[in-house]
Amino acid sequence: MADAKRPVKFTETILRDAHQSLIATRMSTEQMLPIIEKMDKVGYHSVECWGGATFDACLRFLKEDPWERLRKLKAGFKNTKLQMLFRGQNILGYSHYSDDVVEYFVQKSISNGMDVIRIFDCLNDIRNLQTAVNATNKFKVQEGHGEAQVALCYTLGDAYTLDYWRNIARQIEEMGADSICIKDMAGLLVPYEAEKLVKALKEGTKLPIQLHTHYTSGVAAMTYMKAVEAGCDVVDTAMSPLSMGTSQPATEVMAKTFEGTKFDPGYDQDLLAEIAEHFKPMREEWIKSGRYSTKVMGVDINTLRYQVPGGMLSNLVSQLAEMKQEDKFDEVLREVPRVRKDFGEPPLVTPSSQIVGTQAVLNVVLGERYKQFTKESRDLLAGKYGQTVKPMNPEVQKKALGNTAPITHRPADDLEPSLAKFEEKCKQWKRQDEDVLSYALFPKVATEFFEYRDAQENGVDPTLADKTDKVYPV
Repeated sequence: MADAKRPVKFTETILRDAHQSLIATRMSTEQMLPIIEKMDKVGYHSVECWGGATFDACLRFLKEDPWERLRKLKAGFKNTKLQMLFRGQNILGYSHYSDDVVEYFVQKSISNGMDVIRIFDCLNDIRNLQTAVNATNKFKVQEGHGEAQVALCYTLGDAYTLDYWRNIARQIEEMGADSICIKDMAGLLVPYEAEKLVKALKEGTKLPIQLHTHYTSGVAAMTYMKAVEAGCDVVDTAMSPLSMGTSQPATEVMAKTFEGTKFDPGYDQDLLAEIAEHFKPMREEWIKSGRYSTKVMGVDINTLRYQVPGGMLSNLVSQLAEMKQEDKFDEVLREVPRVRKDFGEPPLVTPSSQIVGTQAVLNVVLGERYKQFTKESRDLLAGKYGQTVKPMNPEVQKKALGNTAPITHRPADDLEPSLAKFEEKCKQWKRQDEDVLSYALFPKVATEFFEYRDAQENGVDPTLADKTDKVYPV
């Protein structure tokens, strides 16, 4: 039985993470719709097409209703599961929401056509995932579809042993998830480590294991190969025109790699080539306009040297440039792991990567460690983002919080139900239940979008719109 067929499944990311990573989430629904009939024939495990930054970008830059996008995609993908990225208790925003809002968002996502909800927390604090997982399981029963996938943010450090991953996989199965994803947002997972990690997870759980990484450090395709050989069930890939660089390995290349082996996904390369043709002119257009920058195309080996995500490195560079302190870059990079250790060794992913990075910049530029804290640093040290894997440095905590004791309970336990409040504030704009959720997540951006929507429908002359700044005279 050693050679029994075990086809690897693919999740296609071109409609979400690929364009989020390479062109700041600017692909419009109109650019997606003509190709989805063909994409639906590939036989993908799922197509990731919503969540992450797409929601904000739809409202803010594209003047589109994200819920409308979801409904149109659902209508087109008749045989393929749709997938989204969901930031645990943060939903798609940057701070914690009350449980009733989280639950309502999950309900509306599933009823509008979402199938797989990939839920993560920046600290891997599973208390911040439970509400979303429970809600998915609840509405799965009502709607007849829906899956809760928990994504673990992959990171390196003393705390993150194979035992840590094995145990957390067991806990995720116990909390009621349907599958587990290793979310390697920084491209830190190298091939032979991936093999060990997948084997450890398989020892901890019977759930299917999916792997998501980025090509930033140049190893992603090899990492997928070793992971699949070790038993990984699903990998995330992107159609070639928007693959590699800070995106995922190319779908066609990975499918070809496994062709003729027991892992062969059985995809039609001619069909994939036709799909790629649809996106090629867009890629050319984006390169020409500068939207798709050469900076995100190559390999950033510093990612592996400093174990810092690519986006975080560029943030540090621009922060130092603003302060005219570029010469301090190496010193800041040495300070990052020290701050991270003081802060309980969190994975470096939004928002923890920004918090640790900004604090490291302050420590170096002010010439004294922790002379000043940002509000976010204080909140992290106060337990307001959740629990870190390792204890925080008590002296640093004391310096930041004085005599206030950090909280040890789940941060959202302090939040009153707030859905009714958002309903009230949004009532003048509300055309559909979903508008309340758009408003709850991005009040200012959603209000601007609602004003724009009204203006459009009241027959205001669209030629008056200022296309460059994306503003509309209302």
